[in-house]
This record gives sequence, structure tokens and C-alpha cells, in this order.
Amino acid sequence: MSASPALHLAVALDGAGWHPAAWREPGARADELFTAGLWVDRVRRAQDGLLDFATFEDAFALQSTRSDQVRGWLDAVLLAARVAPLTRGLGLVPTATTTQTEPFHVSTAIATLDFVSGGRGGWLARASGDPEEASTVGPRAAPVPASEELLYAEAGEHVEVVRRLWDSWEDGAEIRDRERGRFVDRDRLHYVDAPGPRYPVRGPSITPRPPQGQPLVAALASSDAALRFAAASADVVFVTAPDPAGLSAIVATLRAGAPAAREDGGPLVFADLLVALDARPGAAAERLARLDALDGGPLTSDAPLFAGTATALADELVAWQEAGAAGVRLRPAALAHDLDAIVGELVPVLQTRGAFRGAYEEGTLRERLGLARPANRYAAAVA
Repeated sequence: MSASPALHLAVALDGAGWHPAAWREPGARADELFTAGLWVDRVRRAQDGLLDFATFEDAFALQSTRSDQVRGWLDAVLLAARVAPLTRGLGLVPTATTTQTEPFHVSTAIATLDFVSGGRGGWLARASGDPEEASTVGPRAAPVPASEELLYAEAGEHVEVVRRLWDSWEDGAEIRDRERGRFVDRDRLHYVDAPGPRYPVRGPSITPRPPQGQPLVAALASSDAALRFAAASADVVFVTAPDPAGLSAIVATLRAGAPAAREDGGPLVFADLLVALDARPGAAAERLARLDALDGGPLTSDAPLFAGTATALADELVAWQEAGAAGVRLRPAALAHDLDAIVGELVPVLQTRGAFRGAYEEGTLRERLGLARPANRYAAAVA
């Protein structure tokens, strides 16, 4: 494989877009929000732009209490698995919540996604301290941890168990020896005996080791506790710094907080930006103002907002990269308009500058991001 491009780009797919009134835009296809066909079209459009990966939002509570905003989710992991065989190149990184989900279920679901996508699968690990989400799941849901520190400690244990389950089958454990009647080499399957108090999982998994060995694990970090979790557990961390100067400090914190045992140098950092793009200067701001009026107030976001032209955004991406970002995850304000602008306007500008790829190369999502295929911890122990 040739060297990775200078800048990585991802897109965050959510509802009709990240503006609450985006579903009311012309072309939003609001009547198709809960259909597979719309999501296939979206992922294929992101694929047209040769983006590194797309994330899929999900949660155990409705997005809003307002009847004039989008409410309701399709299961992100199932959705990614549905679109995977109909797409190519683009990585697929759905959200799965750690707090009310068992690691065994997450491990098999994401491993399956990695198989059906041919090594393009990933997992956006999300912790939730929201009691409403726990009550939505029901009385069998795990209690919400009493503090943010405990919440992310639990999330770290969850990710560790998932990773151990992915390693519980060695590479090549399925020998498929017809003559001797042996499908699996039992010596290459391992109990994981997870040591943490919350998830005493024995294993092994019911799913063979995924094509990537370890599918990509991502996390959104917007607090100190979340940063410590991401530094120890994630391959990619999305951060919502207010500006490039703020990003530099966060990158330093992540590097300092990464365990010395991490041989990969710690997670890749992606800056999160909410974007509205238009070809004419000022048009994006006008469109946002119109959407704000429809929604009854200005758009609020944990991530910084960029409204302008693709050329101006390309200039700004350089500043984020120089501040230490390996890439940027773009949150389109209105998918009907802004995803097209990312693909049709921003990507060509970056390609003209030599800052972005001109085609997908062969290989897995990890390989595209410059991440090595992890060694199997149990195979190493046996050896």
C-alpha cells in the first residue's frame, strides 16, 4: 500500500442532519428516514467522496421531547450491517452504548459487521449516564453509575472485554479439515476470563476473529473522564475543541493519558466540526438563519460550527491538522444539502491541493488509517 493521505475525513450521519429543522428542508426525504434505501443512498454518497468512514448515531432515548423535531432511531449496528454489502471502500462505524449493553452482544455484532463489510467495520463506543435511557431499556438494565468517573471506568472495562472476545479465536482457528472432520482447531479458541468486576465474561466468542483482528474502536471525548477513557481504550477519538489552539491542549492530554503499554502511540485524534456549506459566500449563514427560524431559536452544538464555502473550510482544515488532528469528522447541518457539498465541493478542493486521496486503495479500515493489525493476545501467551 502507498502512504496514507495527509488528511483523513469522516462524516457523522444522524437523522436528516445535525440541525433539528433539517428534516423540513427540500430534498430531505423525511418520509424515508426509517427506510434502508435512504441510508444506502447516503452511505454511497459519502463513498463517492472517498471519505475514510461514516459514523451512525444511536441512543436508548429519543432525541427530543418536541413533536416538531426528528424523533426515533434505527438500530445503528443493524443499519450498518444492512448497507455494508451494498457499499465498498467506506468504513462503517455505528454507535453502540456500553452502559446498557452486554459486551458479548457488542463483540459479536461488530465482528459480524467486519465480516460482511470485508474489513470496514468499527464501533463508536458510547457511555450514557442518562437515567431516562436506563428506564427506557427497562428494569433489567444495569444501574447508572453514580459518577462520571465510574461511568467511564465501566465503559473502559466494557471495551476491554469486547477486545478480549475478538481475540478469543486465533487467526486460522477455522481449519475446515474435511478429511479428518475438524472444522475448528479447539486449541486456538481461548477463554477470556475477563478480570473486571462488572463483566465477568468467560468466553470464548461464538464469532471467529474479525478480518481486522480488532475492528476500529472510536469514542467521543468532551470531558476529562471521557478523555482518559478514550486515551486508554479507543483507536480514534473525536474531540469538540472550540478552535485549533484548544485542540493542541487536548492532544497533549490524550498523549499523556495513554498507557505506556499502548504500542500504537495512542489514539488518532479527529476534530469534530458541524458544517453548513454553500458555493456563494454568505449563503450558508443565510440557510442556517432560515433553519433557526423554523426551529424557534439558534442552533446549539457541543462542536464548533463552520458556515461558509468549501474553499474556506479547506483552509480551516489545515489549521486543525497543524494543531495535531489526524483528521476531521464533519457533521452535516442538513444532509440533503451539506453531504453533497462535502463530496462535490470540499473533496475536489482538497484533491486539487494534494491533501486527499484520488481513489480508495485496497485494504481494511485500520490499514487506511495507518493502524496496524493487532496481534492476538492469547496466541502470544500460548507461544
